[in-house]
Amino acid sequence: MLNAFEIPIPSIEVQNKIVGILDRFDALCNDLCIGLPAEINARQKQYEYYRDQLLAFKKND
Repeated sequence: MLNAFEIPIPSIEVQNKIVGILDRFDALCNDLCIGLPAEINARQKQYEYYRDQLLAFKKND
């Protein structure tokens, strides 16, 4: 009965691409040791950048 159905299988390249995307997604969502500290670090850098841009004044010599 199952032989009557044709199930398409993506190429190995497409399968590997899907696996890579899902692995990164899993690491960011479920591994608090990697995902959360990386997000905190990115937000800290973003804060420092905008703080420096906002508080950078031209010097008059």
